[in-house]
Amino acid sequence: MDTVANTAEAYAPAACRDNDVILDCRVDNIYYGDFLAVRDSRVPICRNEITGFIGPSGCGKSTVLRSINRMNDLIRSFRFEGSVHYHGIDMYGPKVDPVVVRRHIGMVFQQPNPFALSIFENVAFGLRLNRFKGNMMEKVEKALRGAALWDEVKDILKRSGLSLSGGQQQRLCIARAIATEPSVLLMDEPCSALDPIATRQIEELMVRLKEKYTLVIVTHNMQQALRVADQTAFFSVDISQGGRTGHLVEMGPTRRLFDDPQETLTREYLQGEFS
Repeated sequence: MDTVANTAEAYAPAACRDNDVILDCRVDNIYYGDFLAVRDSRVPICRNEITGFIGPSGCGKSTVLRSINRMNDLIRSFRFEGSVHYHGIDMYGPKVDPVVVRRHIGMVFQQPNPFALSIFENVAFGLRLNRFKGNMMEKVEKALRGAALWDEVKDILKRSGLSLSGGQQQRLCIARAIATEPSVLLMDEPCSALDPIATRQIEELMVRLKEKYTLVIVTHNMQQALRVADQTAFFSVDISQGGRTGHLVEMGPTRRLFDDPQETLTREYLQGEFS
């Protein structure tokens, strides 16, 4: 089996070649039943960087993101053709357990979704699920500190996670995701339901998190991509397919892609000529 670096070398953006490619997502086709949702999208993800997915609605950004940790497997009609190499192992290999995949590749969703449990138990949930036997309090505190939430909740750990503000709930979900210490964290529009102040807090947190984790985010906010993403992948849709099938158009260092896009579709999208 090829290593991640070897499989990515042929198409990795120049900025990635000198870095470790921790995850090589190669989508040939993604189907929901007979519907071809995404085609021909190959995205190398670099260690300890933030990679942003941008593009119009329906272009497959979230579908590709959720394919990385096999979250789409929960949809009965979903079919994936391609490979996702993580440390050289294909996450879609026949002997790979999707539950184990999600232990190493965590996810934060668009809407904050804390459980109807205490703040402490929200963070401990994944640890208990994975039968963690160590010091639970220590792990929960570490995760809450990592999510920049500890100082705000350390005296109310028994209070329901649902009692927190929207921004705090999203940081609680981030704490829950990093408690099991994944190496990759996927975020599907993590700020879309938040106010500007909470959005700024999450963005600052993402930048700090990349010191320890590799992040992949979907965002409709192009200014957010400019602020936080090291690499940006632009997806669009096939007009010839009725505007339904998404595909990767261009990927590269964020500032270069925004300042000097190489593809006409990218330039038109960034200039607001279509949405």
